[in-house]
Amino acid sequence: MNLESLFQQPKALPTIPKVMQALITSFNDEDVAVAHLVKLISADQVLSANVLRMANSAYFEVPYTVATVVDAVTKLGFTNVRTLVISIGLKGSFQSIPGINAPQFWRHSLHTAVLSRYLGARVAIKPDLAFTVGLMHAIGELVMHLGMPQEMLQMDKVLGLLDPNRLATEQAAFGFTHADVGAELARRWKFPTVFSKAIAGAGNPLAQPDFDPLAALVHIAAWRSRADENLLSPAQLEADWSSKLAAKIPLSRNEVLQDLPSLATLSAGLDDLFY
Repeated sequence: MNLESLFQQPKALPTIPKVMQALITSFNDEDVAVAHLVKLISADQVLSANVLRMANSAYFEVPYTVATVVDAVTKLGFTNVRTLVISIGLKGSFQSIPGINAPQFWRHSLHTAVLSRYLGARVAIKPDLAFTVGLMHAIGELVMHLGMPQEMLQMDKVLGLLDPNRLATEQAAFGFTHADVGAELARRWKFPTVFSKAIAGAGNPLAQPDFDPLAALVHIAAWRSRADENLLSPAQLEADWSSKLAAKIPLSRNEVLQDLPSLATLSAGLDDLFY
């Protein structure tokens, strides 16, 4: 099966809510009608309830209650609310996928997202962009499990989702990887090119023809999240640290290995919506 054949499978490409598609389109529209988008969000009771729940979480540290979607946009800004809605939409589009440990997958994805946002703010990469790409970086695994379940069942027997050799093993077995699939999904859902480029390059940023700082940032965030999930020791973290890649962003060793807040702290308030 090639990449095009995968996306021709009936279950491989989930349908996303119209409001999420409208918000994705807004990335390319500087004159977007925010009031119209707020109206779309508010009309979806489940979505708006989740937005308010997240807006009032410890993650945003708002010192007062956010009572409406309009209030959320006023207090948090449209960019943050858009990030929330897209995050909720991504999670909701993939349910009960055979072979996927959903709590582990979404925990890793969320931790990669919050790390990308935290580190992005330190290297002049848009935090909302970094968060969304971080959350989506492994989404191709879900598409592959939906579209080629038997092949992925065999893959999962060989090594787990968070094995550092996963990309190379997928490439050898199928001729493409979950990074390629995630990038194609972003294109089909009409995310801006910067999203698909970063998702495609996040697996091996130094191998890309044009170095992409966002892809490198997400790669480091995913590595740090995976290390935490796999319970690597400080010595193992030091041994696996890529100073060459970090220097190109640039991020210092201390920013990622020593001075970083805990992942539980960075994701506080969002975690119960994802796993």
